[in-house]
Amino acid sequence: MRDRTAVFAVFALNGAALGSWAPRTPAIAAHVHAVPGVFGLALLGASVGMLCAAPISGRITERVGARAAVAGSTVVAAVALVLVGFAPNVPLLAGALFVLGAGVGSLDVAMNIAGVAVERRTGRAVMPTLHAGFSFGALGGSLLAGLAAGHGWSPARHLSVAAVVALVVLVAVLKAVPGDRPPKETTPPERGKAPIRRPALWLLAAVALCSAIAEGASSDWSALLMVTVHGVGQGAAALAYSGFSLAMALARLGGAWSQERFGATRSLAVGAGVAAIGLVCTAVFTPAAFAYVGFALAGAGLAAAFPLALSLAGSAGKRADGGGGERELAFVSTIAYSGFLAGPPMIGGIAQATSYSVSFVVVGLIAALIVPAALVAARARRREELALGLPVR
Repeated sequence: MRDRTAVFAVFALNGAALGSWAPRTPAIAAHVHAVPGVFGLALLGASVGMLCAAPISGRITERVGARAAVAGSTVVAAVALVLVGFAPNVPLLAGALFVLGAGVGSLDVAMNIAGVAVERRTGRAVMPTLHAGFSFGALGGSLLAGLAAGHGWSPARHLSVAAVVALVVLVAVLKAVPGDRPPKETTPPERGKAPIRRPALWLLAAVALCSAIAEGASSDWSALLMVTVHGVGQGAAALAYSGFSLAMALARLGGAWSQERFGATRSLAVGAGVAAIGLVCTAVFTPAAFAYVGFALAGAGLAAAFPLALSLAGSAGKRADGGGGERELAFVSTIAYSGFLAGPPMIGGIAQATSYSVSFVVVGLIAALIVPAALVAARARRREELALGLPVR
C-alpha cells in the first residue's frame, strides 16, 4: 500500500509541475518581452524536450531502476522550474523549457514504469487511479499558481517555492517508490523482440497518440471555440477546459473499477466513443450548454486512454523474472508525445482553412480512431501470446 501511495504522490508531483508554470505564461512572456508568435516558438521547447527524453528514459530506467530515475528526473524538473522563472530572455526561456520538458518527460516514463510495478505486485488495475493523481496535481498546481499571481508573486518567486516543495515531497515518498537498481552480478535479462517490430505496440501507440491529440486540442483550443463559435466571454470560455479536466480526473478515480469489471479493451473502446460524441457535440450544437457538456464527456471518455495504453504496453514487455516493460512503455510514450507536439498546430491549420467547428469535428473523429486501434491491438497481443506459447488472457 505504501508503494501505491508513493507512486500516486509522484504522479501528482508531475501534474503539479506542469500546472504550476503554465498559468504563469502571461507574466513570463511579459518578463522576457516576447510577442505572441515568438513566445509560441519558445513554448515548443518543452514539447521538444519531452519528445527527446522519452526514447532514452526507458533505457535509463531499465539500467538504474524506477526509483533512481524518478529521483533524478524530479530534480531536473525542479531545477528547470527555477530556470523558467528567472529566464531573462526568449532564448534562455526556450532552453529552460526544453530542460523542463526533458525532466517532466523522463519522470512521466519512470513513474509509469513504477506504476506498472505496483500493478504487478498487487494484481490489480491501478494505472487509471494513479493518472487521476496527475490530473489532481495539475489542477492543484494551477490553482496555487493563480493564487500566487493574485498576490503579486513574480514567476521567479512562485516557481522557486514550487520547486522546493516538489523536492520536499520527493524526499518524503522516494523510499517507498518501487524499482530498486538491478544487481550488477546478475546476468543480463532476456530481451524480446524490439518494440518497433511489434504491431501490438504500434497500435497501443496509436491509442495514446489519438488521445494526446484530443487532449491537446481541448487544452489549447477549447476557449477559442467557446468564444468564436458559442459567443461566451473569456472567463466563461475557460470553464470549458476546467470541466474537461475535472471530468477526466473523476473518471480516472473510477477507472480501475471499470477496467477490472469490463476489461481494458472494452473500457478503452467505450470511453473513446463517448469522447468522440462529446467533441462533436462541442462543434455541432450552437447553445453553449451543449459545448460544456461535450467537453465534460470528452474528458471522461479520454480518461482511460492514456493510462491504459501505457499499462498495456508495460504488460506486453513483462519478462519471466517479473521485470521488463521499460522499452515498450518508452516507445509508446514517445509516439504519444509527438501528438502533443504536432496536434495543436495541426488543429490550428484546419481551423484557419475552415473553422473551429470543423476542426473539433476532426478531433472527434481522431478520438473515434481509438476504438478500432484498441480492438486490433488486443487481437495482435493475443497472437503474440499464442506464438510464444503463453496463456491467452
